Amino acid sequence: MRTGGQLIVDALEVNGVDRVFCVPGESYLAVLDALHDSSVETVVCRQEGGAAMMADCHGRLTGKPGICFVTRGPGATNASAGVHIAAQDSVPMILFIGQVGRDMLEREAFQEVDYKAFYGSIAKWVVEINDARRIPELVTRAFAVATSGRPGPVVIALPEDMLTEEVEAIAPRPYTPVETRPGEQEISDMVELLENAERPFVVLGGTRWTEDAVSKMCGALERWSLPVGCAFRRQALCDQLHPSYAGDVGIGINPKLASYIKEADLIILVGSRFGEMPSSSYTLMKSPYPDQKLVHVYPDPEELGRVYRPTIAINASPSSFADAFAKTAPSRTPAWANRTAELHQSYLEWSTPPATGPGRVLMGPIMEHLEQVLPHDAIICNGAGNFATWMHRFHRYRRFNTQAAPTSGSMGYGVPAGVAAKHIYRDREVIVWAGDGDFMMHGQEFATAIQYDLPIIVVILNNGIYGTIRMHQEREYPGRVSGTMLTNPDFAALARAYGGHGETVEETSEFANALARARASGRPSIIDVHLDPEAITPTKTLSDLRAGK
Repeated sequence: MRTGGQLIVDALEVNGVDRVFCVPGESYLAVLDALHDSSVETVVCRQEGGAAMMADCHGRLTGKPGICFVTRGPGATNASAGVHIAAQDSVPMILFIGQVGRDMLEREAFQEVDYKAFYGSIAKWVVEINDARRIPELVTRAFAVATSGRPGPVVIALPEDMLTEEVEAIAPRPYTPVETRPGEQEISDMVELLENAERPFVVLGGTRWTEDAVSKMCGALERWSLPVGCAFRRQALCDQLHPSYAGDVGIGINPKLASYIKEADLIILVGSRFGEMPSSSYTLMKSPYPDQKLVHVYPDPEELGRVYRPTIAINASPSSFADAFAKTAPSRTPAWANRTAELHQSYLEWSTPPATGPGRVLMGPIMEHLEQVLPHDAIICNGAGNFATWMHRFHRYRRFNTQAAPTSGSMGYGVPAGVAAKHIYRDREVIVWAGDGDFMMHGQEFATAIQYDLPIIVVILNNGIYGTIRMHQEREYPGRVSGTMLTNPDFAALARAYGGHGETVEETSEFANALARARASGRPSIIDVHLDPEAITPTKTLSDLRAGK
């Protein structure tokens, strides 16, 4: 006989879960009790949104579902931010939610929520387990759903009394991963298109990649001399000093690269849905009928033809496609080889930071210093805001799994992601790149880093405003500042109050030593960089925007 709580943990163990992120609640005490005697590590977080974002980052970096437990009502609704990220970013994740007792359902009992209604539009699957004997079946199915096709989040509601019920049930078994592979004819047809192309371009994106797949893909790109770009916040899918790399295809794209993509005669889209951000609001490639011939490679057939009508649709995971593409070779020197070299040179120029700017802290030299001292396997985690532009444009990602950032544009992601990344890779440096408004969304998870002795380094670009919104405000309503000003704490003192290391940077020259001291401290650290709000983008000031420049 096993309780429902024990069966939940049994199912986690048999499916290879080594860590869960949670905020405790009385609605799932039976699971917490079962975890007490389990090999699964329980990471206690400070807010459910942060816990869900940690689970997302775990799924993002490992390819295995990140696991999160939260309590009912407010706990469940707080977690929705992380579920939305996992959905839009195609990341495998399972959220378990404590629910009111079965005998109280449909009465609007204390903190009762209809989770199928609440999560139905952003989760791949939502289920409420009302019979403990079905836990092995439904939890194992959740792992399969979260990882197959286009990965995403699954939500499982657990009535409180079901978790304490003792039942006889079959022992949980592990899920069976589902792989999709390209057919020989599809690869042959694609090669024919390539042989006849004059201006081809490859875009890499999405999930379900592995380090081996990236290596094989980059080898094939070099053999074909194909120019390649990485979709928005998927920059770690190609070494950015690879001779074929042309730049990131996202917000603030290099105009020369955007022009090339629009004029391309063939686009090979691998793993990416090519949504609003990477497609520049569907202007780089028109929907539903692109001007370019399109080969779309995606692991879920429902996405093929959904937004763009492809010339060739290949239902395959990026990894299996990379295996197949690695076996091909051009029959002659590609006609576009010189253009590929020109695009790479354009990227190198575009990704060189400016040496000047407004204020006492210049971000260009700081980015140059980071490029010199950060190891190639350092993991960069960030949320959303104009501050991220510095890292996206000027940091050259060299290795797979070195970027954890939400393509959904969710603020507050960086600190929770940094905690999760450091849990997985304790021997690698983890840098959290944050804005002041962004940090305050989930900055309390810095306490989680302290609790578990995870020496992440949080760099806060502190300009006292919601920068992205202020940028748009100055463009649309010049000089009419409303709702975008911030009053912040002393972030360095806050780090010390938590038990971490704190630094304040008010001059460019102070940053290098501040970073060195933070790295040497061996503690979770915050470097509070006081940035002039005029430095709103690498090339524009607030005054420029206000003047319509």
